[in-house]
Amino acid sequence: MTAKTPPMGWNSWDCYGASVNEETVRRNAEYMSENLKKYGYEYVVVDIQWSEPQAVNHEYRSLAKLEMDEYGRLLPAPNRFPSAANGKGFKELAEYVHSLGLKFGIHIMRGIPRQAAFLDTEILGTKITAKQIAKPNSICPWNSDMYGINHEADGAMQYYQSIFDMYAAWGVDFVKVDDIANHYAKGEIELIRKAIDNTGREIVLSISPGPAPIEHAQHLMQNVNMWRITDDFWDKWELLLDMFQRADNWSKYAGPGHWPDADMLPVGAILQDYNADNRTKFTKDEQKTMMTLWCFLRSPLMIGAELTKNDDFTLELLTNEDILELSKNSFCARQLYRRGDEIVWFAVRKTGGYFIAVFNTGEAKTKIKVNLLECELTGRYSCRNLWSKESFETSAYIEAQVNAHGTEAYVLIEKVEE
Repeated sequence: MTAKTPPMGWNSWDCYGASVNEETVRRNAEYMSENLKKYGYEYVVVDIQWSEPQAVNHEYRSLAKLEMDEYGRLLPAPNRFPSAANGKGFKELAEYVHSLGLKFGIHIMRGIPRQAAFLDTEILGTKITAKQIAKPNSICPWNSDMYGINHEADGAMQYYQSIFDMYAAWGVDFVKVDDIANHYAKGEIELIRKAIDNTGREIVLSISPGPAPIEHAQHLMQNVNMWRITDDFWDKWELLLDMFQRADNWSKYAGPGHWPDADMLPVGAILQDYNADNRTKFTKDEQKTMMTLWCFLRSPLMIGAELTKNDDFTLELLTNEDILELSKNSFCARQLYRRGDEIVWFAVRKTGGYFIAVFNTGEAKTKIKVNLLECELTGRYSCRNLWSKESFETSAYIEAQVNAHGTEAYVLIEKVEE
C-alpha cells in the first residue's frame, strides 16, 4: 500500500521557494540520510518552478519561459539541475537520492503549460494537440505557467499519462500536484490517479493548496494519499491556533493510504532565498505544540528547513521518537474537548495504552488538569511525558503546568495488578 503511514521528508519550498537547485537538493538529501532517515524521514521533494531557468526566489515571474520537450512536457532547467542536461530529466538526481536510501519527489502544477498551448505541441502518441485539451479560462490565480485541462476531452488522459510515465521512468516516488485541491478539480484528480496507477510504480499523490473541501472527504480518501487542509502554513501563531479546528474537523479521515495534510513544518532555517539568516519565528513551545498536533492528527511531516542549518533544538524536535510514534502507532485520534484556552487530544496506542496531550493556547502559563474518567480510563496507569521523559503513576487525573502556546503530551500504560 502506498503511504501506509503518513509520509515524512523534506520539501524545498519554505527555504528556497522557486529557486531550488540540484546542489541544494543533494546537500539536504545527504543530511537526511545521515541524521533523519532512521526516524522515518525518507522523501526529498523538489518544489515549484524547477523547469524555469531564471527563477531566483519565492516570487513568480509572469509567463516565464520554461524548459519543455516537443510533447509539452516540462523538464528540469539544466542551468539549475546540471544532471538533467540532454533531456535526462530528474533520472540521475533521483538515482542519487535512492542511493542514499531515500525517495525522490517533485512538485507540478495542474494542467498543461500555456507555452505548449501557444506552440500547439502534439501529445505523445497521438495526433491531438495541446490547444485541443487546454482550458484557457482555467488559470491559477497566483502562477501563470499553466492552463487547466478539459478532463473530458480526447487527449486529456493521454497527456497526463505521458507526464506520469516520464516521472516513473525518472524514478519519481512522490508527486505534489498544485492548484487542484481548494477549488477541487475532481475530473483532473481522477485522471491523475488513473495515470499513476497505470505506471505500475508506487508514487505518493499529494494535492494542494488547501483547504480541500471536507464534503469531498470520501473522494479524497479513494484517490489521493495526502491533501492539504490549509493554505500555505507559515510560522505565525494565529495560523497554528487556527489549525486546532482544522485538525478536529479532519482527524477522523486519517488512515492508511490517505492522510489530511497540515502542510510543511516551518522550523529551523527558512526563507533562505531572502536572507540566509532567517529562522522560524515560532517559539520553542509553539514548535512543540505544532509537532504534537501534527502527530496526533497523523499529518504528513514534511520539513521546510535548510536541514544543514538545524540547531540542536530543531534536530531534537524532529527526532523525538515518542512523539513520532503517534504518527505510526495510534488510531482513533481526536480532540477530546476544548474549554477556553485549554485543549485536550486523545488517541489509542496500537501496541497497548493511550496518548493524551494538553495544549495551552492562552498567553500565560496555566495549570491544566485532565480527569481520566473523561477519557473513559478507569484503571491505574504508568504515565510518561513524551517531551520531558518524566514518569509517574496515576489513577485519577493528569495535572500539568503548561507554558503559553505550549503543550505537554503523555503515553499511559495500564498497570496490571499482581
